[in-house]
Amino acid sequence: MTTPAEGFWGPPTSTVDWCETNYEHFHHVAELFNSVSSLAMVFGGLLAILLHHRVLERRFLAAFAMLAVVGLGSIGFHATLRFQLQMLDELPMLYLALIMVYILVENRPQRRLGAWFPLALFAYAVLSTYLCSFTRGPLQFFLFQISFASLEFFALGRVYLIHRRSQDASARRLFQLGVSAYALAIVLWLSDIQFCPTLNEALPARGLPNPQFHAWWHVLVSCGFYALLMVIAHDRLKTLGHAPRVRWAAGIPFVRGHTPP
Repeated sequence: MTTPAEGFWGPPTSTVDWCETNYEHFHHVAELFNSVSSLAMVFGGLLAILLHHRVLERRFLAAFAMLAVVGLGSIGFHATLRFQLQMLDELPMLYLALIMVYILVENRPQRRLGAWFPLALFAYAVLSTYLCSFTRGPLQFFLFQISFASLEFFALGRVYLIHRRSQDASARRLFQLGVSAYALAIVLWLSDIQFCPTLNEALPARGLPNPQFHAWWHVLVSCGFYALLMVIAHDRLKTLGHAPRVRWAAGIPFVRGHTPP
């Protein structure tokens, strides 16, 4: 991106610079919209913990907490465009995806796989951390996207199978809302990369603002991920025999369950 003046954090050292003019609004914030919109992940993670800390297992609370960590890392990354803070955004995303894989695979009342499975996930985390942290340029961006996307689409496929076998109308509606938000978020993420000259140069030249698609990605992926997590949590409570129900408060879904007498 074109930087109108050198900002507080100096030239970017991150391996990717998104389609928002750097330091356009504040001397201390490289990408204002991308930084502020990352609060959606922090809010989503903390709210999920607040609503479910006495309802769901620690594996879900760990996922919620990691979502909030991703948001904090994303704020730091977009505010500074420093490589070290980029890692605080990207690596927690990988760890969150690994937690989700564990939740979705170990979905029986009793552990289905042996201790080798979490060890394998840990090894994947170590390898991905090394590859993402000690490479630079387009290769780093490619390695991270491949590592994360493979976990992401595996998890989405498993959630789709949960949706297919679910007979609960509320859970099915949550899946539809979640996957729609997630899909739109991915389209905007790709559009921000592919059409940046149009978004950040051609539109402003015609008096139209940059729509800040990457910022909307943060908001939509947070909503979509939260909704899909509720689908998984609903299925988990059902598996454990807790008669789950989807509830809504101020437009926010959450799950509750009880053991039938």
